[in-house]
Amino acid sequence: MNTLSTWVPNLKDTSIKKRREAAVHLGKSADLTAISFLVETLSDPHPGVRSDVVQALGRLGDSSAVAALIGCLDDPDPMVRAAAIAAIGKIKDRDAVMPLIGCLHDKELLIRVGAAEVLGKLGDRRALGPLKNLLEHDLYAEVRDAAEAAIKRIRAKT
Repeated sequence: MNTLSTWVPNLKDTSIKKRREAAVHLGKSADLTAISFLVETLSDPHPGVRSDVVQALGRLGDSSAVAALIGCLDDPDPMVRAAAIAAIGKIKDRDAVMPLIGCLHDKELLIRVGAAEVLGKLGDRRALGPLKNLLEHDLYAEVRDAAEAAIKRIRAKT
């Protein structure tokens, strides 16, 4: 039995556990046709399901999921936002640079650190000014350290 026919129906199951398990298995499947089914599940009411779906999209690693992942950067749950940042970092699509720059202003420390790290990986010079601002003004050393490392990484690439 193929992975899609086994797991896709479970994305709509009433059990949170089954929905989460389906997302994980589809992410491991390496079947890019799973992306559209996973994207549909991003509206799930449970943040754990959304987070697992986002991680699955990152694991599949295809840029066709980037627009949906960018949409997740505004999710009300910080763990979903963090998962979206990590997934974008795995896919390494520069279409996400400006939305990630927006995440540098997130109220959650985890989000600011993650966004800075991924911006460093992407190596896009558009992030230098916002990262410098973060380095100079953020209250938390972890965020400033991530911004400094990202700036160094971007400068090394260009």
